[in-house]
Amino acid sequence: MPTPTGGRALINVGVMFANGAAAAEPEHAATLAVAAERAGYDSLWAVQHVVMPVEHASEYPYSASGTVPGGTAVAIPDPLVWLAWAGAQTSTILLATGVLVLPQQHPLVVAKQAATLDRLTGGRLLLGLGAGWLQEEFAALASDFDGRGPRMEECMQVLRLAGEPGPLEFHGTHIDFAPVWVEPKPARRIPLVIGGHTTAAARRAGRLADGFFPLSCQGEALTKLVGIVREAAEAAGRDPRAIEITVDAPRTAEDAAVQRALDVDRVVVNAPHVPTGELAAALASKLAATREAYARA
Repeated sequence: MPTPTGGRALINVGVMFANGAAAAEPEHAATLAVAAERAGYDSLWAVQHVVMPVEHASEYPYSASGTVPGGTAVAIPDPLVWLAWAGAQTSTILLATGVLVLPQQHPLVVAKQAATLDRLTGGRLLLGLGAGWLQEEFAALASDFDGRGPRMEECMQVLRLAGEPGPLEFHGTHIDFAPVWVEPKPARRIPLVIGGHTTAAARRAGRLADGFFPLSCQGEALTKLVGIVREAAEAAGRDPRAIEITVDAPRTAEDAAVQRALDVDRVVVNAPHVPTGELAAALASKLAATREAYARA
């Protein structure tokens, strides 16, 4: 597998878990959005869980313990509604879902919500999409967990079609409907970003998406996944360098060096867990530290 090389300086930094527990409150959410934009962040990333089961056997893939940090009773505002609130407070920062669990939802509903948000905010939405990991959440929503991969790809096709002029129809294995209008249209073609840390997610990003977001991957694991994305893009006749790569901020100088060699487009830092009045200073500090890490790599 070829290893991409490069080394450009870091350009974009986003705020991950922007809609975390404290941001369920309007003042904290608005302050965070405005402070991030003013500090120089390029994007806000909002996560999604429609429900969190009181107990679950499914392992959370982004922590060594297999459990969700902070427990399952934490407030997780709906990402698209939250981003609309954040978008109303700001003017330039990108508004991203990180990620929307697409197979749990009907793509026509998502298409309507996404187009509305993108149009009202002047074309600032990045639609991050994931297949999901929490089987008990799928069960609560009467969604098929085992068939989520193929359903997700059909949903992505519907999202693409919904952004094009005119009515649309779709006849697939999982999604089927006669010609319908979905209006309004988005302000521009909404970028679709695949989130995930698996080979399947990387291949899906290379074949179908505009971006890839392998949350929590660093070092050799990141190099492997980005290689898979770019190989899959080439096999599909696409430009592999046109697929935007978003990753976690580096933990070490070695992480930063790997990311620079891969020419990643963006890193994300977690929203700071501080009182509302301390957000501006905390965000500025995180941004400076991240850029310094890259400068030293």
